[in-house]
Amino acid sequence: MTKYFFKIAVVSLLIFASCTKDETTETSINIDISQKEPLTIEQVTQQIDQSFATKNSFNWKQASNHLLWSAIYQGQKIATIGFGSSATDFDRSKSKNNVKIQSQILDLIMQYEGKAIDKVLISSDEYLNLIDVTIEKQETVIALRRTNLIRYIEPADYRYYESKGILERSSSSSGCGYESESLNSSDYTTITPNAKMPWTFTQHNIPAAWNTATGSGITIGVIDTGTSPNQSLLGSSFNNGLSSGRSIQKFGTYVDSIWPWSSTTDGPNDQCGHGTSMASVATAPRNNVGLPVGVAYNANLITYRAAANVVLEGYHEHNGVKNAFTALGNNASVKIISMSMGHIISVGKIEDGVKYAYNKGKLIFCAGGTSTSFTTFVGVIFPAWMPEAVAVTGVMEGTSNVKCDVCHTGSKIDFTIQMQRNSGSTVPVTSYYNSQSDYVGGSSVATATTAGIAALVWSKNPSWTRAQVLTKMKQSSTYYPTKNANYGHGNINAQLAVQ
Repeated sequence: MTKYFFKIAVVSLLIFASCTKDETTETSINIDISQKEPLTIEQVTQQIDQSFATKNSFNWKQASNHLLWSAIYQGQKIATIGFGSSATDFDRSKSKNNVKIQSQILDLIMQYEGKAIDKVLISSDEYLNLIDVTIEKQETVIALRRTNLIRYIEPADYRYYESKGILERSSSSSGCGYESESLNSSDYTTITPNAKMPWTFTQHNIPAAWNTATGSGITIGVIDTGTSPNQSLLGSSFNNGLSSGRSIQKFGTYVDSIWPWSSTTDGPNDQCGHGTSMASVATAPRNNVGLPVGVAYNANLITYRAAANVVLEGYHEHNGVKNAFTALGNNASVKIISMSMGHIISVGKIEDGVKYAYNKGKLIFCAGGTSTSFTTFVGVIFPAWMPEAVAVTGVMEGTSNVKCDVCHTGSKIDFTIQMQRNSGSTVPVTSYYNSQSDYVGGSSVATATTAGIAALVWSKNPSWTRAQVLTKMKQSSTYYPTKNANYGHGNINAQLAVQ
């Protein structure tokens, strides 16, 4: 009987290999003479801008072969290939043929490129069906797209914003800053033992919710720019004041290098300031040193330095975020993931990472977008627009449908947080350095606040599933049961959510 099944398996394997060979070894690829040379990086960007102007969106899957190859060529000739036997075949542990398919893809690339494996393969992901490779020839791109083995092929290091002269390769200016600011007394209330409670918490009935739940027993993962080593309330004094019995862990997945083969991260420490602010809003202790408290002040915290700043651009930032999502997905203690970063163009490997974490039961909150002069033409940004993500944006004080000055809105938004006052003040946070505070705004702070509220709900109901927690949050919001066209379910009433 064993021999019989073995024979069937061998025959099936030969049939599969034969079919695949027919599909992947077609070499007669004709390229129009006008498309023999790659577009310049400025020309690539112009075509993307044209897509945004006419369709209000852009996706590499709809790009022409010439545009896609040009972007790969101009981005250090690096491509990311997500492969699989179907559109949902992204998890290696659930993929029967991932080794075979990966080998066939690499064989095809080596055939068209005329190079050995060590000159083609940069990396192969441990958890996801994706590889990073070097591709120089347009024929290789066309051949890959003709197969049924790949879910997507994308440029891995094309830099949209840098091509427009907005961000330099080494820039950490976007969303970053170590500044501190004295808080206006009207923007907070002092509560025991000597913490400052931000004004926005009252707007969402968070103080009343604390009578029922404070986040105890729940772990939030924050994917951002890391956490400051100079803020002890997010370090050695994480259990300060009325916060006790909880843990904080810090990791780094970001590699600060222009070279794709570099693999050493620069550690967990925030070198931007944004990640520290987000960690503060979600979980800062109810301290006795006069600094702002976080929403879930008794929740555990895991932070990842996954990127240099909030605009997810470039090979190592994409990898850093993807690796943070898979790591948090594999961490059984993590219930909630909060990420206040993104891009206006989707990134396949980050999509795979989000889906991987989602399939592990994580409740994922992503920022809907904070406008700047170079992103005002888009609505909700990536990855907040994904169905696996809960998209959050910010609104003005006392409203649920008047966006903050810099916040994005749209049909993909799920919740809103009041984070901007008529005076212009935003949300008080514990800052980068000890004994210092600051203000932070936009959809970023709204997202971290919502993640904290989710921790309160899950702390009250530790046996609940992600779906039950999310349903309770929706039921406790302004527009339930009918979503607003641009503001989702609206503002969350934390007190109702924990009842």
